[in-house]
Amino acid sequence: MAYDEFLADRIRTSFRQKKIVFEEKKMMGGLCFMVNDKMCVGIMKNELMVRVDPEMYEELLQRKGSRQMDFTGRVLKGFLLVNADEIDLDDDFDYWLNLCLDFNPKAISSKKKRSK
Repeated sequence: MAYDEFLADRIRTSFRQKKIVFEEKKMMGGLCFMVNDKMCVGIMKNELMVRVDPEMYEELLQRKGSRQMDFTGRVLKGFLLVNADEIDLDDDFDYWLNLCLDFNPKAISSKKKRSK
């Protein structure tokens, strides 16, 4: 599985500093960080995958270095990929990570319920 290990370490460090409880899952050809059993942020190759408030989606799509996440050819609204060059600076990295953390409590869990 090829994803940017340095970026993964940056996310881990940031979450630990903020005392965020998280879980890592390898999926979608990359690495996802789960917060409150919900996908919060991830890495695909060397890009940051962010889960943001769908109401902010169009506005955030206009930011330099962000683009639609079109996993398997289908656009996933509320998910963006951010180019590695645009998160090189800590302030930019923190901006995106904080957006994901702010949205996480409102995000719907995609956990499948067991049938009885």
